Amino acid sequence: MKITTAKPADLSQLMDIERAGFTIAEAATETAMKQRIEIIPDTFLVARNDDQVLGFVNGPVIKPRYLTDDLFETVMPNQKFGGFQSVLGLAVDPKFRHQNIASQLLTELSKIAKKNCRDGITLTCLTRLVGFYEQSGYINEGQSSSTHGGEIWHNMVKIF
Repeated sequence: MKITTAKPADLSQLMDIERAGFTIAEAATETAMKQRIEIIPDTFLVARNDDQVLGFVNGPVIKPRYLTDDLFETVMPNQKFGGFQSVLGLAVDPKFRHQNIASQLLTELSKIAKKNCRDGITLTCLTRLVGFYEQSGYINEGQSSSTHGGEIWHNMVKIF
C-alpha cells in the first residue's frame, strides 16, 4: 500500500467508498468530491494498491478552529502556511477496514500539516468514533454546532 494524492481517475472509486462510509445525507456529492480533487489536491490523500483505492482523507485548510457546514459544499484553495488542516472526509473501503489504513492516512495528513506550519488538525465526528480519534491524539472539544446530515457531531482537534 502507498499513499498518494487523489487523481481525477479515482473519482468513481472514491464515490463508492464515500457512499459505503456515510449515509446519503452525510456523503459528499460527486460534484463536491470532484472539486476537492481539483482545488485541494495537496490535502486529498488516497491509500492505494496500484490502481485500487483502499481509502482516503481530504479537507481544506481553514482559519477557524472548528468546521462549519458550508465547508462540505464550497471548497476554497489551501492557504500556503498556518491555519487548521480540516478533515471533511475519512473513509476506507469496507473490504479493507481494520487494517490501520485510516490511521495511516491521518498520520500522513499530519506530516503535511506540520510541514506547512498548520496550527493543528480539526474535524467533526459522530459519537461512536470519538474513541478512535482520541487514540490518534485528538481532543474532544465538545458538541459541534454542525447539523450536517442531521447528525450530532463532536469537535475533535489535534494541536501541534
